[in-house]
Amino acid sequence: MAHNRTTSAKSIVANLQRAPRLSELHPIAARFVYSVRLMALHERAGRDPVPELSSRLGSVDVAAKSLALAKTIMRCWPENIHVSRFCCGLISHDEVTIGGIVSSAVHRDYDAFVHCTHGLIRPDRAPALWEGCNDLVIAELSAG
Repeated sequence: MAHNRTTSAKSIVANLQRAPRLSELHPIAARFVYSVRLMALHERAGRDPVPELSSRLGSVDVAAKSLALAKTIMRCWPENIHVSRFCCGLISHDEVTIGGIVSSAVHRDYDAFVHCTHGLIRPDRAPALWEGCNDLVIAELSAG
């Protein structure tokens, strides 16, 4: 019995030490995380991200919904969002959560969304975040 607990604890620690990768996210969630990184890059440079977002995402509507969702996330998040470098295949803990909430919208799984945001955002902010995720997913599916 003690061996099983030790093995389980080692497995949990190993999983926590493993850096999550962008490629592990749902494709729509990964595109959004990539978009957030692009927005952060443009913000640091003092430039408007919409033209490049539209070009890279292939849709003005997807770019607009991505920007709107990013702004909603910034209003809901309890602190500054940490994103990895633009070219990095690894994702930050914030990006893991953001990927999770977008993936939950792709799968129309509100319970998964609540699980991702539980203890992170105030419950009164959840509806706007859920709606923004759904708007992005609809725009992505309509553009494809």
